[in-house]
Amino acid sequence: MLYVIAYDIPDDARRLKLAKVLEGFGQRVQRSVFECNLTEREYRALLKKVERVIQLDDGDSVRIYRLCDACATNIEVRGEGPPVEKSVDVYIV
Repeated sequence: MLYVIAYDIPDDARRLKLAKVLEGFGQRVQRSVFECNLTEREYRALLKKVERVIQLDDGDSVRIYRLCDACATNIEVRGEGPPVEKSVDVYIV
């Protein structure tokens, strides 16, 4: 499942820490936006790490958009930036 994660973190250190967490799960497509192609298990792990970093009482905000496969095929990119992250089919024989 493709997730689009956007954040607004006023504290520089926490913002950097959250970006590092998200880099471990997907790719940065804008300064404060990541695309992550995750399994449900990976998504739960990501949420745990995000919740350890952010401080809601200090104005931190994280938005997570879950895109179905049909919606993900409708993404258009204009300008510079990486292509939409796609899941890789893996076959073990």
